[in-house]
Amino acid sequence: MSPLTTMLLLFSLGMGTTLTMTSHHWLMAWIGLEINTLAIIPIISKQHHPRATEATTKYFLTQAAASALILFSSTMNAWATGTWDISQMTNPTATTLLTTALAMKLGLAPMHLWLPEVLQGSTMNTALIITTWQKLAPMSLIYLTANNLSPTILLLTGILSSLVGGWGGLNQTQTRKLMAYSSIAHLGWMATIATMMPNILILTLMTYILMTTTMFMTLTTTKSKTLQDMAMAWTTSPTLTSISLLTLLSLGGLPPLTGFMPKWLILEELTLQNLTPTATTLAMSTLLSLFFYLRLTYVTTLTMAPNTTPTKHKWRFKTPPSKLLTTTTTTTLFLLPLTPLLTS
Repeated sequence: MSPLTTMLLLFSLGMGTTLTMTSHHWLMAWIGLEINTLAIIPIISKQHHPRATEATTKYFLTQAAASALILFSSTMNAWATGTWDISQMTNPTATTLLTTALAMKLGLAPMHLWLPEVLQGSTMNTALIITTWQKLAPMSLIYLTANNLSPTILLLTGILSSLVGGWGGLNQTQTRKLMAYSSIAHLGWMATIATMMPNILILTLMTYILMTTTMFMTLTTTKSKTLQDMAMAWTTSPTLTSISLLTLLSLGGLPPLTGFMPKWLILEELTLQNLTPTATTLAMSTLLSLFFYLRLTYVTTLTMAPNTTPTKHKWRFKTPPSKLLTTTTTTTLFLLPLTPLLTS
């Protein structure tokens, strides 16, 4: 793909998300989502491979169906209330449809089945875009309509997503699928808190994006696509494997790392709202996710893979880790002390 085409697609990707995030009219928000979807499709399918084509088709069909549902729900609301304002979504049927459509857009369970398959058919960088940037537009719509969305549906999909994200990742050996199930579990936490404390939703989304970016960039730098690749990653960069250990523990939500902050705040808020069973279920589901994170850290850092060559380090013409990785690693690991500042 030529640099000009890549620049045009990335610009469209950014413009679509920005349009959705800044619009007050449902049609403008929908147009932004459509521009976003149409821009990412060539990016996913740029490798000429049947798996990439399959991933593109699955992504297009799910996103198109979700966009149609969003348009249908907003039309139904406009028919009932006479307004296209995003914040005036008051029709009960329309809000239920909208909640379902946004869950499908994000990849929340039980509409999650497309996400692992699409990530597996994409390159690492494309998978990074899908799991981070592509979540911003639907999440902004959830934030804007949080007062009117159905709390019951969001709580149920949130609990189900955190459980599915934990169970689904247990048996995976592909790092992209592991990150897909990790994404589903984190989105479950966000959906659970969305109607109660939208500010915590934004904080959780930001920390999730930082942690996922760090992990994907680590995987890209070490060229690790499977657990077996991770076992040999230390030969590329021993320092980077140590950083990946801490990043995975942060994704798992262990203190004193950044990932503990959103989980702590969400559990605290759920307990204050007398939703103790929900908080307990979410906390228990995190143990499932933590298990596969720990398995990944064990394979990467705590064991020595069999060596068939006398040299310890690979001789490669490799680029050093980028400045972005340095920045995101710092924020992934050390933001917990700033919790009072971020939540005030």
